Amino acid sequence: MRKLYELIAPCHFGLEAVLKREILDLGYEIGCVEDGRVTFFGDAEAVATANVFLRSAERILLKVGSLHAETFDELFERTRALAWEEFLPANARFWVAKATSVKSKLFSPSDIQSIVKKAIVERLKDVYGLNWFPEDGASYPIRIFLMKDEAVLGLDTTGESLHKRGYRKLTAKAPISETLASALIMLTPWKGDRILVDPFCGSGTFPIEAAMMAANMAPGMRRSFLAQDWDNLIAARCWSDAREEAESLVDTQIETDIQGYDIDGEVVRAARDNARLAGVDHLIHFQQRPVAELRHPKKYGFVITNPPYGERIEEQERLPELYSQIGEAFARLDTWSKYVITAYGQAERYIGRKADRNRKIYNGMIKTYYYQFLGPKPPRREAAKQGA
Repeated sequence: MRKLYELIAPCHFGLEAVLKREILDLGYEIGCVEDGRVTFFGDAEAVATANVFLRSAERILLKVGSLHAETFDELFERTRALAWEEFLPANARFWVAKATSVKSKLFSPSDIQSIVKKAIVERLKDVYGLNWFPEDGASYPIRIFLMKDEAVLGLDTTGESLHKRGYRKLTAKAPISETLASALIMLTPWKGDRILVDPFCGSGTFPIEAAMMAANMAPGMRRSFLAQDWDNLIAARCWSDAREEAESLVDTQIETDIQGYDIDGEVVRAARDNARLAGVDHLIHFQQRPVAELRHPKKYGFVITNPPYGERIEEQERLPELYSQIGEAFARLDTWSKYVITAYGQAERYIGRKADRNRKIYNGMIKTYYYQFLGPKPPRREAAKQGA
């Protein structure tokens, strides 16, 4: 009988619904949806599949247990009571990689990390009959999250965050992460046979993630994960099967109309290089072009973009003019749907139109808004041409 695990997938705050839909599409049962994470159930194969296929998750944690702790004594004893030997072999290299505390009596991350590590060591000393652990085996980083004195402890199966797809060697200033870009695209009705333009493409993340979706390329198919070395929990076959399935689904022979523009020529060259590393350079047209020259002869396309929002004072002075140019370009594309993520509070004012919808999303610690300016649906004949 296959062992069923409780798995935790953290994501950007505000994008939990996108990740939930992705997990359901993979066929797994949802446990709960909370701020910044989705819990689901799956076996060892699910660990590999989720790491390889999920676009909007930041990592996949394998839950060891949960507990209530208001004092360090309680944290120590209740951590020690968990069955760590079911997850950590005697030679495991383990450490508490991150501790987060929100609205809890225990709030010092370093102290929480130290207590949890000591408690696990004491538990494993008794189980394995050892006084000293070599820690020369596979790596098992542990994460603990405390919310209102309730703690969840899990093993990080991913390692480097899932936004590290492996293709972005060159970055522009203030790049948007791959996981966030994917989630924002999935919040729109865009499909691979529709037009998509990013007039502030930077290092190319929006166009590249869109092209990967269009070609049905799993985001994690070309990278490695920490849990590949956990042969006590996850067989090597699980990883090879997930990658083989991912390879079998790829179709790079499709036709697309995906474009990325930027005013900086060096940035455009970096975007092209990144697209080549991702294997989708033939599906994207990159060009050096300012937003003031944003035009397209076809109707019913999509703009999805992350324009500057003035992180420095000298940049803030230029924002009214820049967002006015965005508004003028949007007015020319009157049948298009336009999606803008920005922290600039005057965006709608200078674009010259109130968004049909907006969604609050945290990009790291920065509160941003995803403004959605919805265009008309294409007529049936036009929709049939575009596959809408």
